[in-house]
Amino acid sequence: MGKISIVGLGPGDYSLISQGALDALSSSSNVYLRTKKHPTVDQLEEKIQYTALDYFYEKEENFEEVYGQIAQFIVEKGKSEELVYAVPGHPRVAEKTVGIIEDLCKKNNIELDIIPSMSFVDAMYNYLGVDPAEGFKLLDAFELEEAYIDTSTNTIITQIYDPFIASNVKLKLMEHYDDEQEVCIVVGAGIKELESKTYVKLYELDRHPNLFSYLTSLYIPKSDKKLYNTVHDLQNIMKKLRGPSGCEWDAKQTHESLKKYLIEEAYEVGQAIDNDDIDELIEELGDVLLQVIFHCQIGEEEGYFNLGDVSSSICNKLIYRHPHVFQNVDIDMNKFDKTWEELKKKEKGETTITEGLQRIPQFLPALTKAEKIQHKAALVGFDWDNIEDVCKKVEEEYKELLDECKSRNIKYIKEELGDLLFSIVNLARFLQVDPEEALNLTSKKFIKRFKFIEDNAKAMNKTLEDMTLDEMDKLWEKAKFQ
Repeated sequence: MGKISIVGLGPGDYSLISQGALDALSSSSNVYLRTKKHPTVDQLEEKIQYTALDYFYEKEENFEEVYGQIAQFIVEKGKSEELVYAVPGHPRVAEKTVGIIEDLCKKNNIELDIIPSMSFVDAMYNYLGVDPAEGFKLLDAFELEEAYIDTSTNTIITQIYDPFIASNVKLKLMEHYDDEQEVCIVVGAGIKELESKTYVKLYELDRHPNLFSYLTSLYIPKSDKKLYNTVHDLQNIMKKLRGPSGCEWDAKQTHESLKKYLIEEAYEVGQAIDNDDIDELIEELGDVLLQVIFHCQIGEEEGYFNLGDVSSSICNKLIYRHPHVFQNVDIDMNKFDKTWEELKKKEKGETTITEGLQRIPQFLPALTKAEKIQHKAALVGFDWDNIEDVCKKVEEEYKELLDECKSRNIKYIKEELGDLLFSIVNLARFLQVDPEEALNLTSKKFIKRFKFIEDNAKAMNKTLEDMTLDEMDKLWEKAKFQ
């Protein structure tokens, strides 16, 4: 059985390699360097023989694959050999291959020894004259898109190899920091003959191409200027509004009292979309988000749930309902609606189609609810074969309504009118037209034409009450061509 010793090479100055690391390197004839692109390697060459693994970077397309392949290589060697694997800095600090190797060693029962040296983080704080006890977050430039940016703490970003990466980092940071935020480009921290620090405004970050290399990191001190652009900020504001020194109205709200506002805000989002107004859409989506945070804050105060529970619920639901994305399951996308419904049934523990129909919310607009009911029924084959049959059904229901109108029995009139509307929704579904949208368009058209009549009446010094129906009809016909 072999053994793997992982040693750190320090931040770059030979004097900062630990004695334990030097002893391990000098006593082994089986040394592998993740990369020879490290300032200490030139001096180490006089004392050790090694194999550099830089060729993995040329074989693979991205760093994740590189790190995985290097880790696999080292572990395979370590199954039968005693070897030393050397990495820049401290093995436990921003060194992805080490974590992968450690997991693989546990699975393969391989002995592992980790020998530290000074990390580049220690060297950076020493060079900058900042106490790390104030708190900091360490981020990788290649993983910044998925990272949580906390402007209230100091941040170090590694692997800013070139101006292109610097530009991407700048754009990401400008979503969270003020453009004038001061940042420090640190090159070669811990390497006395190379180290430099350049303070610039955030918007200027990528304007110094000569400063970026494999030795470059970025230091961002915590910001005093709040941009209020995260959900966490909104949570804190809501906590204050419902707190002892907050707002009386906000503090007394309940899930029940807020119900109508969420519905109203959702409709206003729809209005903003129809208006094709981006600023309005941003505002209205913010109002919807406020309602979500409001309910989560109440849930947290009552001890039932919080935002984390809500986020977990929807994330798990999306993963479960998209097995073709997250589990590599083959799905016929032409039948995705049916697959989606089957997954929902299983998720809800439903055994009948009727349970799915009953699950449709009662408060939905009647046309929308009717369309959803018909759609669910159609998924199991309960549907018309063609649009001609649907049109015949509309005619049939219309005649039945006319017959009931003659009887003047309001109960049956209401029933037949509902049947007619239901059949028209079916027609809209076959035509792939949203019945709500179609009716709203007609309502909007009616208002526009009615305004034309009223405006013309005013021009004739008349009120609508003074006009005959025939006069209004003539103006209505003119309005169609406006």
